[in-house]
Amino acid sequence: MFEPAQVAHLSRLARLGLTDEELERLRAQLGDIVRAVGKLAEAPTGQVDPTAQVGGLYNVMREDRVVDGLTQDEALANASSHEAGLIRVPAIQ
Repeated sequence: MFEPAQVAHLSRLARLGLTDEELERLRAQLGDIVRAVGKLAEAPTGQVDPTAQVGGLYNVMREDRVVDGLTQDEALANASSHEAGLIRVPAIQ
């Protein structure tokens, strides 16, 4: 179903360093996956209403509450390194 070049291309896009043996195994597995998904097209869904939400909609958000934030000393307490009231981080080059 999938050509070896297609599987090799997909593995490069996914940044997977695969051996030839792994590529061949993946080629077979991808074919199995596509065939399994194709079976879904055979399911009798003519009487089923389309839906994107099967569990009912409700608001899972809590009410906003104003609370005191951390003091500067509390915020710096867990920093591995700090200087002059600021968190010290390694330089990025």
